[in-house]
Amino acid sequence: MAITTPPFRPLPASFEFQKPNPSIKSRHRKTLAFFRNPASQSLLAKDDLLSLISDQERGIKTQSDSSKRSKIIQAIDALAVIGKDAITTDASSLSATWRMLWTTEKEQLFIIKNAHLFGTQTGDVLQVIDVERGTLNNVITFPPSGVFFVRSTIEVAPPQRVNFKFTSAVLRGKDWEFPLPPFGQGWFESMYLDDDIRVVKDIRGDYLVVDRAPYSWTE
Repeated sequence: MAITTPPFRPLPASFEFQKPNPSIKSRHRKTLAFFRNPASQSLLAKDDLLSLISDQERGIKTQSDSSKRSKIIQAIDALAVIGKDAITTDASSLSATWRMLWTTEKEQLFIIKNAHLFGTQTGDVLQVIDVERGTLNNVITFPPSGVFFVRSTIEVAPPQRVNFKFTSAVLRGKDWEFPLPPFGQGWFESMYLDDDIRVVKDIRGDYLVVDRAPYSWTE
């Protein structure tokens, strides 16, 4: 069977090849530069994490959603890679009142979820760190005047680890206070820290995401 090819048709005399648009090349270069910039990578990874945890009620919903938990931990791991060479134990950056956004810690989530059984609701959950004084307070508030907090001493172990030892605990109401004995020690590592958030993994493998509270908590 013979094979035929269509006849060649020359381009019209008026035809002109289009020159590449320099503005498109420029935008392409800027886009590549954005994604290669460490600060941009950090911003994208942080936004991804904050978006994933935004509807998780500080971790309560995540307890029954293994797929969402995996995605959140992947986002945490991405930030940990970005922050792997950073020193996160300096007093200037670590000392603050940190407010919980999300966690896998079962004890805290149990209190948050079941506070209504005791006629109250859980307010902010905080980590109050003072590196210079060597102190850490883990705080759960019950507005308007209730609070449960655990005092600890800390010792930083740069670049990212903080060792802690519980020294006492207090359950306090408006006009009463009930002391509790200390109970344990351990460590946590701030794998990522910036001006807004801190991402933590502890000795038990639990994760914690906190932001800088707009106030300073004191006893």
